[in-house]
Amino acid sequence: MTQSLIKLQARMVQALDGRKEGGATAVEYGLMVALIAAVIIGAVTAIGTNLSGLFNGIADLLHMPPA
Repeated sequence: MTQSLIKLQARMVQALDGRKEGGATAVEYGLMVALIAAVIIGAVTAIGTNLSGLFNGIADLLHMPPA
């Protein structure tokens, strides 16, 4: 009977340790996703601003009256 309780306790400890590690992993993945999203938003904003200026310049050239 004592051996069975010891084995059961060992299994429960292993199960709880696995859950703790899984929770930490989920938090780490969440932080990574947030960082990647911030980088993507920054890059799209910078590229969008540059493209807007480029297209406005082209539009200005197309609207110039012939000399």
